[in-house]
Amino acid sequence: MSKVTLTIELPIAADVACALARTPELFAYVVAPIISVPRLRMPDRIEPGVVGEARLWWFGVIPTWRHHLRLVELDPLHIYTNEWGGPVRTWNHRLRFEPVGESRCRYTDEIEVDDGIRGLGARLFVHLMFRHRHRRWREFATVLAAGGMELRPRE
Repeated sequence: MSKVTLTIELPIAADVACALARTPELFAYVVAPIISVPRLRMPDRIEPGVVGEARLWWFGVIPTWRHHLRLVELDPLHIYTNEWGGPVRTWNHRLRFEPVGESRCRYTDEIEVDDGIRGLGARLFVHLMFRHRHRRWREFATVLAAGGMELRPRE
């Protein structure tokens, strides 16, 4: 397995960021406009063991494969999933939110993908997509911290 790790700081509390990371709405925002997920099938109750799936669309118009996600671990500052679909056999994704102050946190994405040629495309995608995703997270968190946007996490 190969591992890619990316970290940024966000101007919101770690528990708030982690709660938001559990919402389909925030996921849709941070991956847009590169990927869209019009219908995410996920149980209403988010807890370890649940499995969700969705068809991914490139730029909202090109349908791709069905992507599957199994929630393995979940706590107030940490999410860990096993994911797969299409050309991606292994995509283990860990999201960590570490407080660095009362209203700031360090957000880390750690993604494990297949080694070798099979994982090369996934690793390249991780580097490109997660830089975009982190930029969108930072933009969202900055506006949220300033009181200009609201996105409520699922209870």
